[in-house]
Amino acid sequence: MAMPPTPFSRIIDNTPEWDDPWGQPRYYMGITARRIYAYLIDLVVVGLLLGMMWIAAIIVGALTFTLLWPVMLLLIALTPIAYHTLTIGGPRAATLGMRAAGIRVMSVGANAFDDNGRPSLLQAAVQTVCFYGSVAVTCWLILGVALFNPRRRTVHDMLAGTVVVNDPAQWSG
Repeated sequence: MAMPPTPFSRIIDNTPEWDDPWGQPRYYMGITARRIYAYLIDLVVVGLLLGMMWIAAIIVGALTFTLLWPVMLLLIALTPIAYHTLTIGGPRAATLGMRAAGIRVMSVGANAFDDNGRPSLLQAAVQTVCFYGSVAVTCWLILGVALFNPRRRTVHDMLAGTVVVNDPAQWSG
């Protein structure tokens, strides 16, 4: 008599291939350097977005006699978080820097089989907030955790249930 499947059986019995760093090394070769390269590109993109937001804040502030400055400052503060969350949680599961570096974020959580491993918007938000929070507290030292695990996962990856891998689309066809 066969046992009925449990909610976790598809995760335990059929782990996605990007969850196996030793069996699928192509997903992780050079990933640390690519992540650094991608982040440097994202710094430029976020800097440009922040510059445009500051220009908009100056214009809106002048037109409203500085009444909307608090709202604009809040929007400016949320710009980097929105950028990372919306791009990682989007259809390509990668920021612009990640796309240029040929990497993407994949889910290793309960939704690993949904949307071909694309992380949910909640996972992207958790990853982003934990990244900015941990970096602010530890002055980048927390990122050293990635050097000591086979999938090169950082703490914010672990908390969000995600992993950054070489983009599987580069091997198709």
